[in-house]
Amino acid sequence: MKHKIALGLFLILAQSSWAQSTNGFRLKDCIDYGLQHFGTVRIAQYQVQNANEQARQALGQYLPQVSGTGTATDNLKLQQSIIPAGLFSPEPRVLIIGQKYQINVAAQASQTIYDRSLLLGLKAAKPNQQLAELNTRQTREDIIYNIASNYYQVFITQQQIALLRDNLQRTQQVLNILKLQRDNGVIQPVDYTRTEVNYNSTQSQLTLAENDYNLALNRLKYQMGLSQEENLVLSDSALVKQLPTIEQASFDAQNLVSFQQAATNLDLQRLQLKRIQAGYLPTVSLTANYGTLNLGAQELNQVFDRFAGFGSIGLRFNIPIFDGLQRDAQIKQQRLTVLTQEEQQRLNVAAYRLQFNNAQSQIQKVQTNVVNGDRNVKLAQEVYNITTLQYKQGVKSLTDLVNADTSYRQSQSDYINSLINLYQARLDLEQSKGTLLTFYNQL
Repeated sequence: MKHKIALGLFLILAQSSWAQSTNGFRLKDCIDYGLQHFGTVRIAQYQVQNANEQARQALGQYLPQVSGTGTATDNLKLQQSIIPAGLFSPEPRVLIIGQKYQINVAAQASQTIYDRSLLLGLKAAKPNQQLAELNTRQTREDIIYNIASNYYQVFITQQQIALLRDNLQRTQQVLNILKLQRDNGVIQPVDYTRTEVNYNSTQSQLTLAENDYNLALNRLKYQMGLSQEENLVLSDSALVKQLPTIEQASFDAQNLVSFQQAATNLDLQRLQLKRIQAGYLPTVSLTANYGTLNLGAQELNQVFDRFAGFGSIGLRFNIPIFDGLQRDAQIKQQRLTVLTQEEQQRLNVAAYRLQFNNAQSQIQKVQTNVVNGDRNVKLAQEVYNITTLQYKQGVKSLTDLVNADTSYRQSQSDYINSLINLYQARLDLEQSKGTLLTFYNQL
């Protein structure tokens, strides 16, 4: 079922250029700017880059690991040893062990052949990157929602200001008539004063609405990532805007980015459980080392004269035997974490469905309110116009005119409130369906 309402909502002029001021911004233009300039977009990009670097780190743990060491030693006091008598001489002899100066240079390399926990770490890189991409999508949806919500608030406040100014003009016209009637003694001064109070009250409401407009505009600038000093002007061309069409679509929680984030997190927790369990498995790695050792010298200028090389290769096995049941406790903790997240996901799905059902009911309600509100405004305006004419003709009393004016203003206020409720309900419905990006692309 489709309805049309007359309201200037979306703007015709496209974004021109950015200098000290911006002119003619539609809703889509505001969102486009926010998606490029709001700070959370850059944060999400950094998170994606960080996830990519974590994937490189996980891969690096399975690549060869090479390191080098070197030592240069000045033995200030060499170790001594006693050779018993009778071996080389009749008397015991003192033997000095080593040389004063020594240099040792070596390189070590290792290559993991089998480590189940490292393999699972490589497997976890993909869901970790997916989670970063989902966070980026969530950021974009939040920006779309916040900008649209604030944009609607600014636009509706503009409409409210226009109505209040129109009310002031009408009330001023009535005051002019009442002034002549008061001066000629046709009405009591209190009748003029009562209408003047209404005029002053409307003036106060206009001042408050203008202040609310400035506050809402500043919030919109913030959500766009636009400097508060910039002059943001929204287009005000009146367009005929169709009310959202309610489609009875089946609910699918998998379309929601929050569901996908939780599901990806759950996958990561299950992988973590497998990594802890893999700690019971042996690991195998290939090792190699090579170096050269200076045989030593008593003088510093001789330290590079005599070197002897050495090297080796081998396989290293690491077989866990007993760790005091620490790993068993870790496994049980991780299983409980997985079960907790699985249960939380089921609760979330129920909450998502409730949000979707409420959003559908709310938009049906506000659609009806907008249609009725639009009709009431037209009827109240017609009654006011007729009552004003009859008052000038002396057929209706001032009380009738005041009542008609009050009804007209109330119908306008109700209509404005129903409009903001409509646009907010539309956003909530799109959010509950996980289609905010589609909503944005169709603007």
